[in-house]
Amino acid sequence: MDIDSLRRAAKPGFLDGQMLIAMPGMADERFARTVLYLCAHSSEGAMGLVVNKRARNIDFPDLLVQLEIIEKDEAPHLPERVGKIGVVKGGPMETARGFVLHSTDVVIGASTLPIAGTIGLTITLDMLRAIARGEGPANAVLALGYASWGAGQLEHEIRENTWLHGPLDADLIFGDDHETKYDRALKTLGIDPAFLSQDAGRA
Repeated sequence: MDIDSLRRAAKPGFLDGQMLIAMPGMADERFARTVLYLCAHSSEGAMGLVVNKRARNIDFPDLLVQLEIIEKDEAPHLPERVGKIGVVKGGPMETARGFVLHSTDVVIGASTLPIAGTIGLTITLDMLRAIARGEGPANAVLALGYASWGAGQLEHEIRENTWLHGPLDADLIFGDDHETKYDRALKTLGIDPAFLSQDAGRA
């Protein structure tokens, strides 16, 4: 997967920087009740990160230790906001690979891919090192793995009422209340989850 090529091919009308919300009838259990941030979308395909599925049994300081960015005995002494950075299951592809989705008050040169507004994506360890030093962005979340679609696949799934899409509130990316994000995402589109049928929109 080459995010840069997807971004270069993007044209107006594509959904970069928007959210995808799984419809209640989502057949793929990996994406049931998911909210995704769409990082790249073009005629060549799409790539996004799930932002409402907490990674279990690991937190951000643990990952810094595993990646040898800090020593184990340094973990308790990290700045408080570093310890609060969320780790989510970004998707089923390359689940050992980390993606830092963050506010663009701090960027790592050409390694940071601006997405939309004040949101950027950095894949290199340099961003994790900056965060560990207390020099990272104001808001960040680390996603393990990603979701991807081939050319035309996401458009087909949207036509089949698999996904809803719309603008994304930053708190749906960076907030830690993952259990409520799905319902809150629906409400940002003016949809009451209690009245959303699994067969909504189907003939």
